Amino acid sequence: MNKAEFIDAVATKAGLSKKDAKNAVDAVLDTITETLVKKDSVSFIGFGTFTTSERAERTAKVPGTDRTVKVPATTVAKFKVGKALKEAVAAK
Repeated sequence: MNKAEFIDAVATKAGLSKKDAKNAVDAVLDTITETLVKKDSVSFIGFGTFTTSERAERTAKVPGTDRTVKVPATTVAKFKVGKALKEAVAAK
């Protein structure tokens, strides 16, 4: 499912116009992004938790060659699945 299909599904389930559903989805995604940029977490009980994690600088080997490169330290986004979502997906 892509973003447009997701917006259509939200509009149908919530009884919203596609424009209102798009605004709502965009607002949710923007809020999650802004929160993660501040290195805070976003939790939805039963669904899951969005967090950030620090990755240290490391040396990586380029496949097929003997060359090594330094991969700089970075912050990455993570998602931990909640119990209800995990059980719902496993049941299908």
